[in-house]
Formats: sequence, structure tokens, C-alpha cells
Amino acid sequence: MGQKIAVLDYGMGNLRSVSKAIEHVAPDAEVRVTDDHQWIKAADRVVFPGQGAARDCMAAIGRHHLNREVREAMQSKPFLGICMGLQVLMEFSEENHGTGLLGIFPGRVQRFAADMPGDDGLPLKIPHMGWSRVKQRRPHPLWDGIEDGARFYFVHSYHVVPEDEELVAATTDYGVEFVSAISRGKLFAVQFHPEKSADAGLRLLKNFVSWEPS
Repeated sequence: MGQKIAVLDYGMGNLRSVSKAIEHVAPDAEVRVTDDHQWIKAADRVVFPGQGAARDCMAAIGRHHLNREVREAMQSKPFLGICMGLQVLMEFSEENHGTGLLGIFPGRVQRFAADMPGDDGLPLKIPHMGWSRVKQRRPHPLWDGIEDGARFYFVHSYHVVPEDEELVAATTDYGVEFVSAISRGKLFAVQFHPEKSADAGLRLLKNFVSWEPS
């Protein structure tokens, strides 16, 4: 058996499709959807998927007692956040008149404006749902083999606004230019869904399972 990859199970997120996509690119790995603290600590890599409301996500993390495990994992081993797994890394979300998040990085999560015009002059639909180009802002091993400007699949109404520009690994245009990926140390987190993003998404996941950050 190869490496152990933990997909965090806190009762929210598209866990099955994420785990199946990782199994596809890492057939020799043991991929487990789990909230078992010991297994997470023993895993070689951790994936933190998520979708839905920020307040519900934070409550679910608390119910599963995963706050410490998330913090320790992102410091000690390759860690991939997906969608809400990116947003909860900020300090707070504007959702529900303000929701406290994990506060790993200074910054906020804000909603897209309701009146952003599209190329046709009509208001863009919120949530942002569909394929959009991801502009790589700096080199990173997870971009290997992925064309700059490749399309990935998004489903979200909120986006992160980190205070530290050096965190930004990619941006995307949807009415405004927003941050669609961040990275620091052993952590990489994306707003899009690589498990739903065809070849580019599978390549990013494949890069993640072979990534050996210093």
C-alpha cells in the first residue's frame, strides 16, 4: 500500500467525488474519507473539501472536533483546501452579517455584488457557476502541466480577500478579479472544484499527491 490520504469528513462537502478523483490519480494510495483524529494525524496528505454556508461549515468542524487537526495538518504535511476549504482559512465571512472562521490568514470572505455586468451588459448570475479561466500568478508545483488560463469549474457566491498579496497563487475574472487560489508552505487551497474540472483538475490533484514541499 502506498501513501495515506485523508479527505476530511465533517458532514459537508462533495466528499465522494473528491475521494474518487484522488483514487483515480493515485491508485496505489489509501484514500479515506474520515473524521478519525488518529488517522488524520497518520496520513501523509490531507484534503479539506467543502461547500455550503460558512456558519454551517464552522459548526460542523466544531461538532467533529477537527479545528486542531486542520491547523496541525496544514503545518506538518501537504494540505489541499477546496472551495469552502479555502474560505474558512480567512478570519471572517460577510455571510449571515458576519461569521467567524478559522483565522489561519488575515482576510475576509465577501459576496459578489448583485449588479456586476457581464460582457453582454446584463447582470452576472450569482452564484458564479460554471467554467472560468484561472490565471496563475506565480509558479507552483501544483500548476505543473497545467496551461496558464486553463478553465476550472466553480460554484460559489463568496470569494476570499486575503490581506497578504504574497498568498495569492491565482486569480479569476467574474465581474471582478478575485483570488481563486492561495499557497504558503505546505498549504495550497483553491476556490474551484478540481474534482469536477476534467483534465486540468485531475492534473492538479495528481500534482498534489506527488508534491513534496520542503
